[in-house]
Amino acid sequence: MSDLCDMTAVELRRMIGRKDISPVELLDSCIARIEATDGALNAVVTRSFDRARDEAINAEKAVLEGQELGLLHGLPVGIKDLEATSGIRTTLGSALYADHIPTKDQGSVANIRAEGGIIIGKTNTPEFGAGANTRNLVFGATGNPFNPEKTCGGSSGGSAVALATGMMPLASGSDYGGSLRTPAGFCGVVGIRPSPGVVAAEGRPVGLLPFSVLGPMGRTVDDAYLLLQAQIGVDPHDPFSTSPDIDLFAPLEGADLGSIRAMITADLGAAPMSKSYRSLFAERVSVFSRHFATRVEGNPDFTDGDNSFEVLRGVNFVAAHGERVRQHRDKLSPNVVDNVDRGLAYNLEDVAIAHLQQSKIARNWLDLFDHVDVVICPAASTSPFRHNQWSVTEIDDVQMETYMRWLAITYLPTMALASAVVLPCGLDDHQMPFGIQILGAPGRDRLVIEVAKALEDVLAKNEQTRRPLPDIANLSTLAKVAG
Repeated sequence: MSDLCDMTAVELRRMIGRKDISPVELLDSCIARIEATDGALNAVVTRSFDRARDEAINAEKAVLEGQELGLLHGLPVGIKDLEATSGIRTTLGSALYADHIPTKDQGSVANIRAEGGIIIGKTNTPEFGAGANTRNLVFGATGNPFNPEKTCGGSSGGSAVALATGMMPLASGSDYGGSLRTPAGFCGVVGIRPSPGVVAAEGRPVGLLPFSVLGPMGRTVDDAYLLLQAQIGVDPHDPFSTSPDIDLFAPLEGADLGSIRAMITADLGAAPMSKSYRSLFAERVSVFSRHFATRVEGNPDFTDGDNSFEVLRGVNFVAAHGERVRQHRDKLSPNVVDNVDRGLAYNLEDVAIAHLQQSKIARNWLDLFDHVDVVICPAASTSPFRHNQWSVTEIDDVQMETYMRWLAITYLPTMALASAVVLPCGLDDHQMPFGIQILGAPGRDRLVIEVAKALEDVLAKNEQTRRPLPDIANLSTLAKVAG
Protein backbone atom coordinates (compact mmCIF):
# COMPACT_ATOMS: atom_id res chain seq x y z
CA MET A 1 0.00 0.00 0.00
CA SER A 2 1.31 3.47 -0.88
CA ASP A 3 1.81 6.14 1.76
CA LEU A 4 -1.22 8.34 2.44
CA CYS A 5 0.70 11.37 1.17
CA ASP A 6 0.94 9.80 -2.30
CA MET A 7 -2.81 9.40 -2.72
CA THR A 8 -4.95 11.90 -4.63
CA ALA A 9 -6.63 14.76 -2.81
CA VAL A 10 -10.06 13.66 -4.01
CA GLU A 11 -9.56 10.15 -2.66
CA LEU A 12 -8.12 11.44 0.63
CA ARG A 13 -11.04 13.83 1.14
CA ARG A 14 -13.46 10.98 0.53
CA MET A 15 -11.63 8.76 3.03
CA ILE A 16 -11.66 11.50 5.66
CA GLY A 17 -15.40 11.99 5.21
CA ARG A 18 -15.99 8.23 5.57
CA LYS A 19 -13.79 8.12 8.69
CA ASP A 20 -11.44 5.68 6.97
CA ILE A 21 -8.47 7.87 7.85
CA SER A 22 -7.84 10.72 10.27
CA PRO A 23 -6.65 14.16 9.16
CA VAL A 24 -3.92 13.72 11.77
CA GLU A 25 -2.68 10.54 10.09
CA LEU A 26 -2.61 12.30 6.73
CA LEU A 27 -0.76 15.31 8.10
CA ASP A 28 1.82 13.09 9.76
CA SER A 29 2.38 11.28 6.47
CA CYS A 30 2.95 14.59 4.65
CA ILE A 31 5.28 15.90 7.35
CA ALA A 32 7.28 12.67 7.22
CA ARG A 33 7.69 13.02 3.44
CA ILE A 34 8.79 16.65 3.77
CA GLU A 35 11.34 15.74 6.42
CA ALA A 36 12.59 12.78 4.37
CA THR A 37 13.02 14.53 1.01
CA ASP A 38 13.01 18.30 1.23
CA GLY A 39 16.62 18.49 2.30
CA ALA A 40 17.46 17.60 -1.31
CA LEU A 41 14.93 19.98 -2.85
CA ASN A 42 14.18 23.07 -0.72
CA ALA A 43 10.51 23.32 -1.67
CA VAL A 44 8.78 24.02 1.67
CA VAL A 45 10.71 27.00 2.98
CA THR A 46 8.50 27.94 5.94
CA ARG A 47 6.87 25.14 7.88
CA SER A 48 3.75 25.47 10.02
CA PHE A 49 3.66 21.96 11.43
CA ASP A 50 2.58 22.73 15.01
CA ARG A 51 -0.33 24.89 13.97
CA ALA A 52 -1.27 22.42 11.24
CA ARG A 53 -1.31 19.57 13.77
CA ASP A 54 -3.65 21.52 16.06
CA GLU A 55 -5.93 22.15 13.09
CA ALA A 56 -5.80 18.49 12.07
CA ILE A 57 -6.86 17.44 15.57
CA ASN A 58 -9.82 19.84 15.36
CA ALA A 59 -10.63 18.54 11.88
CA GLU A 60 -10.67 14.98 13.20
CA LYS A 61 -13.00 16.04 16.00
CA ALA A 62 -15.37 17.67 13.51
CA VAL A 63 -15.58 14.44 11.51
CA LEU A 64 -16.28 12.33 14.60
CA GLU A 65 -18.98 14.75 15.76
CA GLY A 66 -20.73 14.65 12.39
CA GLN A 67 -20.26 18.33 11.63
CA GLU A 68 -20.68 19.72 8.13
CA LEU A 69 -17.36 19.37 6.31
CA GLY A 70 -15.86 21.71 3.72
CA LEU A 71 -14.54 20.79 0.29
CA LEU A 72 -10.97 20.45 1.58
CA HIS A 73 -11.70 19.28 5.10
CA GLY A 74 -8.54 17.88 6.66
CA LEU A 75 -6.37 18.17 3.54
CA PRO A 76 -2.88 19.69 3.95
CA VAL A 77 -2.32 22.53 1.49
CA GLY A 78 0.90 24.35 0.57
CA ILE A 79 0.67 28.08 -0.09
CA LYS A 80 3.01 29.84 -2.49
CA ASP A 81 5.19 32.32 -0.61
CA LEU A 82 3.72 35.25 -2.53
CA GLU A 83 0.35 34.78 -0.83
CA ALA A 84 -0.27 36.37 2.57
CA THR A 85 -0.93 33.88 5.39
CA SER A 86 -1.98 35.10 8.81
CA GLY A 87 0.58 34.18 11.45
CA ILE A 88 2.86 32.37 8.96
CA ARG A 89 5.93 34.05 7.53
CA THR A 90 5.43 35.38 4.01
CA THR A 91 8.68 36.58 2.44
CA LEU A 92 7.71 36.97 -1.23
CA GLY A 93 11.15 35.46 -1.84
CA SER A 94 12.73 38.81 -0.95
CA ALA A 95 15.36 39.70 1.61
CA LEU A 96 13.35 42.88 2.20
CA TYR A 97 10.55 40.75 3.69
CA ALA A 98 12.59 37.94 5.19
CA ASP A 99 10.87 38.26 8.59
CA HIS A 100 7.44 39.46 7.44
CA ILE A 101 4.49 37.79 9.20
CA PRO A 102 1.07 38.97 7.95
CA THR A 103 -1.78 39.51 10.38
CA LYS A 104 -4.43 38.59 7.82
CA ASP A 105 -4.92 35.93 5.15
CA GLN A 106 -5.42 37.17 1.63
CA GLY A 107 -8.76 36.19 0.16
CA SER A 108 -7.74 33.04 -1.71
CA VAL A 109 -6.03 31.66 1.41
CA ALA A 110 -9.00 32.56 3.62
CA ASN A 111 -11.26 30.68 1.19
CA ILE A 112 -9.05 27.59 1.43
CA ARG A 113 -9.15 27.70 5.21
CA ALA A 114 -12.93 28.21 5.16
CA GLU A 115 -13.29 24.98 3.18
CA GLY A 116 -11.28 23.04 5.75
CA GLY A 117 -7.83 23.17 4.15
CA ILE A 118 -4.92 22.96 6.59
CA ILE A 119 -1.95 25.18 5.70
CA ILE A 120 1.12 22.98 6.17
CA GLY A 121 3.66 25.56 5.02
CA LYS A 122 4.85 28.05 2.42
CA THR A 123 6.41 26.96 -0.86
CA ASN A 124 9.42 28.62 -2.46
CA THR A 125 9.22 31.22 -5.22
CA PRO A 126 11.62 33.59 -6.99
CA GLU A 127 11.65 37.14 -5.61
CA PHE A 128 8.23 38.73 -6.20
CA GLY A 129 7.57 35.90 -8.67
CA ALA A 130 10.04 37.28 -11.23
CA GLY A 131 11.34 34.50 -13.43
CA ALA A 132 10.81 30.88 -14.31
CA ASN A 133 13.57 29.57 -12.04
CA THR A 134 12.60 29.22 -8.38
CA ARG A 135 15.69 30.80 -6.87
CA ASN A 136 15.92 33.74 -4.49
CA LEU A 137 18.28 35.52 -2.11
CA VAL A 138 16.44 34.36 1.03
CA PHE A 139 16.16 30.59 0.66
CA GLY A 140 18.23 29.78 -2.40
CA ALA A 141 17.13 27.51 -5.24
CA THR A 142 14.52 24.78 -5.32
CA GLY A 143 15.64 21.68 -7.18
CA ASN A 144 13.67 19.61 -9.66
CA PRO A 145 12.49 16.31 -8.11
CA PHE A 146 13.75 14.43 -11.19
CA ASN A 147 17.21 16.02 -10.93
CA PRO A 148 17.78 18.36 -7.97
CA GLU A 149 20.59 20.17 -9.81
CA LYS A 150 18.10 21.41 -12.40
CA THR A 151 15.35 24.00 -12.14
CA CYS A 152 11.78 23.16 -11.23
CA GLY A 153 10.58 26.20 -13.18
CA GLY A 154 8.87 29.15 -11.60
CA SER A 155 7.53 31.08 -10.10
CA SER A 156 5.29 28.44 -8.48
CA GLY A 157 8.21 26.02 -8.37
CA GLY A 158 8.06 25.12 -4.69
CA SER A 159 4.41 24.15 -5.03
CA ALA A 160 5.09 21.97 -8.08
CA VAL A 161 7.98 20.16 -6.38
CA ALA A 162 6.03 19.60 -3.16
CA LEU A 163 3.17 18.06 -5.13
CA ALA A 164 5.35 15.87 -7.31
CA THR A 165 7.06 14.37 -4.27
CA GLY A 166 3.97 13.82 -2.12
CA MET A 167 4.78 16.49 0.45
CA MET A 168 1.16 17.63 0.27
CA PRO A 169 -1.86 16.74 -1.90
CA LEU A 170 -2.66 20.31 -2.97
CA ALA A 171 -0.76 23.59 -3.40
CA SER A 172 -1.52 27.07 -4.63
CA GLY A 173 0.12 28.90 -7.49
CA SER A 174 -0.10 32.09 -9.49
CA ASP A 175 0.52 32.81 -13.14
CA TYR A 176 1.52 35.84 -15.22
CA GLY A 177 3.79 34.72 -18.03
CA GLY A 178 3.69 31.03 -17.13
CA SER A 179 4.50 31.07 -13.42
CA LEU A 180 2.09 28.24 -12.69
CA ARG A 181 2.24 26.44 -16.02
CA THR A 182 6.03 26.17 -16.47
CA PRO A 183 6.71 24.47 -13.10
CA ALA A 184 3.74 22.15 -13.61
CA GLY A 185 5.28 21.08 -16.92
CA PHE A 186 8.80 20.80 -15.52
CA CYS A 187 7.74 18.72 -12.49
CA GLY A 188 5.07 16.44 -13.94
CA VAL A 189 1.99 17.83 -12.18
CA VAL A 190 -1.22 19.61 -13.18
CA GLY A 191 -1.71 23.38 -13.10
CA ILE A 192 -4.83 25.37 -13.94
CA ARG A 193 -4.58 28.99 -15.06
CA PRO A 194 -8.15 30.30 -14.65
CA SER A 195 -9.59 33.21 -16.54
CA PRO A 196 -9.04 36.60 -14.86
CA GLY A 197 -11.51 37.13 -12.02
CA VAL A 198 -12.37 33.49 -11.35
CA VAL A 199 -10.11 33.56 -8.29
CA ALA A 200 -10.09 37.08 -6.88
CA ALA A 201 -6.62 38.65 -6.77
CA GLU A 202 -7.29 41.67 -4.62
CA GLY A 203 -3.60 42.39 -4.10
CA ARG A 204 -2.65 42.76 -7.76
CA PRO A 205 -0.36 45.86 -7.89
CA VAL A 206 -2.01 47.33 -11.01
CA GLY A 207 -5.66 46.46 -10.58
CA LEU A 208 -6.64 47.22 -14.18
CA LEU A 209 -4.08 44.84 -15.71
CA PRO A 210 -5.74 41.40 -15.69
CA PHE A 211 -2.74 39.27 -16.63
CA SER A 212 -1.70 37.96 -13.20
CA VAL A 213 -4.07 35.32 -11.85
CA LEU A 214 -4.19 32.95 -8.89
CA GLY A 215 -4.83 29.27 -9.48
CA PRO A 216 -4.57 25.70 -8.22
CA MET A 217 -2.01 22.93 -8.65
CA GLY A 218 -2.44 19.21 -8.02
CA ARG A 219 -1.25 15.82 -9.17
CA THR A 220 -4.42 15.20 -11.19
CA VAL A 221 -6.99 17.35 -12.96
CA ASP A 222 -9.63 16.35 -10.41
CA ASP A 223 -7.36 17.44 -7.55
CA ALA A 224 -6.53 20.81 -9.10
CA TYR A 225 -10.22 21.38 -9.86
CA LEU A 226 -11.09 20.62 -6.23
CA LEU A 227 -8.67 23.31 -5.04
CA LEU A 228 -9.96 25.75 -7.66
CA GLN A 229 -13.48 25.33 -6.29
CA ALA A 230 -12.20 26.26 -2.84
CA GLN A 231 -10.17 29.25 -4.08
CA ILE A 232 -13.06 30.82 -5.97
CA GLY A 233 -14.49 33.91 -4.36
CA VAL A 234 -15.67 37.41 -5.21
CA ASP A 235 -13.77 40.44 -3.94
CA PRO A 236 -14.62 43.97 -5.13
CA HIS A 237 -10.98 44.99 -4.59
CA ASP A 238 -10.26 42.98 -7.75
CA PRO A 239 -12.11 44.84 -10.54
CA PHE A 240 -12.18 41.66 -12.67
CA SER A 241 -13.68 39.53 -9.90
CA THR A 242 -17.20 38.41 -10.72
CA SER A 243 -19.66 35.84 -9.49
CA PRO A 244 -18.21 32.54 -10.70
CA ASP A 245 -19.81 30.44 -13.39
CA ILE A 246 -22.05 27.97 -11.58
CA ASP A 247 -20.60 25.24 -13.82
CA LEU A 248 -17.33 25.47 -11.89
CA PHE A 249 -19.11 24.08 -8.82
CA ALA A 250 -20.61 21.08 -10.64
CA PRO A 251 -18.93 17.64 -10.38
CA LEU A 252 -16.24 17.33 -13.03
CA GLU A 253 -16.70 15.00 -15.98
CA GLY A 254 -14.32 14.40 -18.84
CA ALA A 255 -15.30 15.90 -22.19
CA ASP A 256 -16.28 13.71 -25.12
CA LEU A 257 -13.10 14.20 -27.13
CA GLY A 258 -14.91 12.82 -30.16
CA SER A 259 -16.85 16.09 -30.30
CA ILE A 260 -13.90 18.44 -29.71
CA ARG A 261 -12.10 20.40 -32.44
CA ALA A 262 -8.45 20.79 -31.44
CA MET A 263 -5.83 23.06 -33.00
CA ILE A 264 -2.43 21.43 -32.54
CA THR A 265 0.54 23.78 -32.73
CA ALA A 266 4.16 23.25 -31.72
CA ASP A 267 4.98 26.92 -31.16
CA LEU A 268 1.77 29.00 -31.39
CA GLY A 269 3.27 30.36 -34.60
CA ALA A 270 5.56 32.75 -32.74
CA ALA A 271 7.32 31.17 -29.74
CA PRO A 272 10.93 29.91 -29.64
CA MET A 273 10.92 26.11 -29.49
CA SER A 274 13.88 23.75 -29.37
CA LYS A 275 14.19 21.19 -32.15
CA SER A 276 14.10 18.38 -29.63
CA TYR A 277 10.85 19.63 -28.12
CA ARG A 278 9.26 20.10 -31.56
CA SER A 279 10.07 16.51 -32.35
CA LEU A 280 8.92 15.24 -28.97
CA PHE A 281 5.66 17.16 -29.17
CA ALA A 282 4.92 15.70 -32.62
CA GLU A 283 5.60 12.24 -31.24
CA ARG A 284 3.27 12.73 -28.27
CA VAL A 285 0.56 14.28 -30.43
CA SER A 286 0.49 11.08 -32.48
CA VAL A 287 -0.62 9.26 -29.33
CA PHE A 288 -3.70 11.36 -28.59
CA SER A 289 -4.73 13.48 -31.60
CA ARG A 290 -6.84 10.72 -33.18
CA HIS A 291 -9.24 10.92 -30.24
CA PHE A 292 -10.46 14.40 -31.24
CA ALA A 293 -13.28 15.04 -33.68
CA THR A 294 -10.95 17.09 -35.86
CA ARG A 295 -7.32 18.12 -35.74
CA VAL A 296 -7.02 21.65 -37.08
CA GLU A 297 -3.73 22.66 -38.68
CA GLY A 298 -2.57 26.24 -38.23
CA ASN A 299 -1.53 28.75 -35.61
CA PRO A 300 -3.23 31.48 -33.58
CA ASP A 301 -2.39 35.07 -34.47
CA PHE A 302 0.08 36.41 -31.91
CA THR A 303 1.50 39.23 -34.02
CA ASP A 304 3.34 41.70 -31.75
CA GLY A 305 2.80 39.43 -28.77
CA ASP A 306 6.40 39.69 -27.58
CA ASN A 307 6.34 43.47 -27.55
CA SER A 308 2.94 43.78 -25.85
CA PHE A 309 4.03 41.36 -23.14
CA GLU A 310 7.37 43.03 -22.48
CA VAL A 311 5.96 46.55 -22.33
CA LEU A 312 2.89 45.77 -20.23
CA ARG A 313 4.94 43.60 -17.89
CA GLY A 314 7.28 46.57 -17.59
CA VAL A 315 4.36 48.77 -16.54
CA ASN A 316 3.44 46.25 -13.87
CA PHE A 317 6.99 45.95 -12.53
CA VAL A 318 7.65 49.68 -12.43
CA ALA A 319 4.40 50.19 -10.54
CA ALA A 320 5.00 47.33 -8.11
CA HIS A 321 8.76 47.49 -7.62
CA GLY A 322 10.12 50.74 -9.07
CA GLU A 323 10.53 52.37 -5.66
CA ARG A 324 12.13 49.21 -4.24
CA VAL A 325 14.72 49.20 -7.02
CA ARG A 326 15.46 52.88 -6.43
CA GLN A 327 15.94 52.32 -2.71
CA HIS A 328 17.34 48.77 -2.51
CA ARG A 329 18.84 47.85 -5.91
CA ASP A 330 21.76 45.96 -4.33
CA LYS A 331 19.42 43.79 -2.22
CA LEU A 332 17.21 42.60 -5.08
CA SER A 333 17.56 39.73 -7.52
CA PRO A 334 18.71 40.53 -11.09
CA ASN A 335 15.34 39.54 -12.56
CA VAL A 336 13.47 42.17 -10.53
CA VAL A 337 16.00 44.87 -11.38
CA ASP A 338 16.00 43.90 -15.07
CA ASN A 339 12.20 44.10 -15.33
CA VAL A 340 12.10 47.54 -13.72
CA ASP A 341 15.01 48.94 -15.72
CA ARG A 342 13.53 47.80 -19.02
CA GLY A 343 10.11 49.07 -17.98
CA LEU A 344 11.49 52.53 -17.26
CA ALA A 345 12.98 52.71 -20.74
CA TYR A 346 9.52 52.71 -22.37
CA ASN A 347 7.57 55.90 -23.01
CA LEU A 348 3.85 56.65 -23.05
CA GLU A 349 3.57 55.93 -26.78
CA ASP A 350 5.20 52.51 -26.25
CA VAL A 351 2.63 51.69 -23.59
CA ALA A 352 -0.28 52.89 -25.71
CA ILE A 353 0.87 50.79 -28.67
CA ALA A 354 1.31 47.73 -26.43
CA HIS A 355 -2.27 48.09 -25.22
CA LEU A 356 -3.50 48.26 -28.81
CA GLN A 357 -1.45 45.18 -29.71
CA GLN A 358 -2.73 43.20 -26.72
CA SER A 359 -6.34 44.13 -27.45
CA LYS A 360 -5.99 42.89 -31.02
CA ILE A 361 -4.40 39.63 -29.83
CA ALA A 362 -7.21 39.04 -27.34
CA ARG A 363 -9.93 39.71 -29.94
CA ASN A 364 -8.28 37.48 -32.53
CA TRP A 365 -8.03 34.76 -29.89
CA LEU A 366 -11.76 34.97 -29.22
CA ASP A 367 -12.52 34.78 -32.94
CA LEU A 368 -10.37 31.65 -33.23
CA PHE A 369 -12.88 29.74 -31.10
CA ASP A 370 -15.58 30.14 -33.71
CA HIS A 371 -13.66 27.38 -35.48
CA VAL A 372 -11.96 25.33 -32.73
CA ASP A 373 -12.69 24.38 -29.14
CA VAL A 374 -9.17 24.15 -27.70
CA VAL A 375 -5.57 24.82 -28.70
CA ILE A 376 -2.88 22.35 -27.63
CA CYS A 377 0.84 23.12 -27.51
CA PRO A 378 3.91 22.32 -25.37
CA ALA A 379 4.13 23.77 -21.85
CA ALA A 380 7.79 24.77 -22.26
CA SER A 381 10.26 25.45 -25.05
CA THR A 382 13.16 23.39 -23.75
CA SER A 383 14.15 20.87 -21.10
CA PRO A 384 14.79 22.09 -17.51
CA PHE A 385 18.20 23.74 -17.17
CA ARG A 386 20.59 23.84 -14.21
CA HIS A 387 19.20 26.08 -11.48
CA ASN A 388 22.51 27.85 -10.90
CA GLN A 389 21.72 29.95 -13.98
CA TRP A 390 18.86 32.45 -13.76
CA SER A 391 17.16 31.64 -17.08
CA VAL A 392 17.53 30.22 -20.59
CA THR A 393 19.85 32.47 -22.61
CA GLU A 394 19.78 30.54 -25.90
CA ILE A 395 17.88 27.76 -27.64
CA ASP A 396 19.62 25.78 -30.37
CA ASP A 397 22.37 28.44 -30.56
CA VAL A 398 19.81 31.26 -30.99
CA GLN A 399 20.22 33.97 -28.36
CA MET A 400 17.12 34.98 -26.40
CA GLU A 401 16.56 38.75 -26.58
CA THR A 402 15.42 38.99 -22.96
CA TYR A 403 15.48 36.65 -19.98
CA MET A 404 11.76 36.01 -20.54
CA ARG A 405 11.76 35.27 -24.27
CA TRP A 406 12.11 31.50 -23.87
CA LEU A 407 8.73 31.63 -22.06
CA ALA A 408 6.77 32.92 -25.05
CA ILE A 409 4.96 29.57 -25.29
CA THR A 410 3.24 30.51 -22.01
CA TYR A 411 3.23 34.31 -22.03
CA LEU A 412 1.60 34.66 -25.45
CA PRO A 413 -1.59 32.94 -24.21
CA THR A 414 -1.50 35.33 -21.24
CA MET A 415 -1.76 38.24 -23.67
CA ALA A 416 -4.87 36.56 -25.08
CA LEU A 417 -6.34 36.18 -21.55
CA ALA A 418 -6.57 32.45 -22.23
CA SER A 419 -7.77 29.89 -19.74
CA ALA A 420 -5.34 26.97 -19.54
CA VAL A 421 -4.49 23.60 -18.05
CA VAL A 422 -1.04 21.99 -18.10
CA LEU A 423 -0.92 18.19 -18.15
CA PRO A 424 2.07 15.90 -17.61
CA CYS A 425 2.93 14.03 -20.79
CA GLY A 426 5.76 11.63 -19.97
CA LEU A 427 9.49 12.33 -19.97
CA ASP A 428 11.73 14.11 -22.47
CA ASP A 429 15.05 12.90 -23.91
CA HIS A 430 16.84 14.01 -20.72
CA GLN A 431 14.46 11.98 -18.53
CA MET A 432 12.84 15.17 -17.28
CA PRO A 433 9.06 15.77 -17.25
CA PHE A 434 7.43 17.03 -20.43
CA GLY A 435 4.11 18.85 -20.29
CA ILE A 436 1.44 20.11 -22.68
CA GLN A 437 -0.95 23.04 -22.47
CA ILE A 438 -4.66 22.87 -23.22
CA LEU A 439 -5.76 26.43 -23.99
CA GLY A 440 -9.20 27.95 -24.41
CA ALA A 441 -11.09 31.20 -24.61
CA PRO A 442 -11.45 33.29 -21.46
CA GLY A 443 -14.58 32.31 -19.59
CA ARG A 444 -14.53 28.79 -21.02
CA ASP A 445 -12.66 27.35 -18.04
CA ARG A 446 -15.09 24.48 -17.55
CA LEU A 447 -14.65 23.22 -21.12
CA VAL A 448 -10.86 23.46 -20.97
CA ILE A 449 -10.75 21.55 -17.67
CA GLU A 450 -13.15 18.88 -19.01
CA VAL A 451 -10.97 18.38 -22.10
CA ALA A 452 -7.90 18.15 -19.86
CA LYS A 453 -9.55 15.50 -17.68
CA ALA A 454 -10.49 13.39 -20.69
CA LEU A 455 -7.04 13.80 -22.22
CA GLU A 456 -5.41 12.90 -18.90
CA ASP A 457 -7.21 9.53 -19.07
CA VAL A 458 -5.89 8.94 -22.60
CA LEU A 459 -2.32 9.84 -21.63
CA ALA A 460 -2.43 7.60 -18.55
CA LYS A 461 -3.01 4.54 -20.74
CA ASN A 462 0.28 4.98 -22.62
CA GLU A 463 3.64 4.31 -20.99
CA GLN A 464 5.27 7.17 -22.92
CA THR A 465 2.70 9.79 -21.91
CA ARG A 466 1.54 8.92 -18.40
CA ARG A 467 2.47 11.11 -15.46
CA PRO A 468 6.09 10.44 -14.47
CA LEU A 469 7.00 9.82 -10.83
CA PRO A 470 10.20 10.95 -9.11
CA ASP A 471 12.40 8.49 -7.25
CA ILE A 472 11.43 9.17 -3.62
CA ALA A 473 13.98 6.72 -2.21
CA ASN A 474 16.79 8.43 -4.09
CA LEU A 475 15.63 11.87 -2.95
CA SER A 476 15.55 10.63 0.64
CA THR A 477 19.13 9.42 0.29
CA LEU A 478 20.22 12.75 -1.20
CA ALA A 479 18.47 14.59 1.62
CA LYS A 480 20.36 12.57 4.24
CA VAL A 481 23.65 13.38 2.53
CA ALA A 482 22.73 17.08 2.33
CA GLY A 483 21.68 17.08 5.99
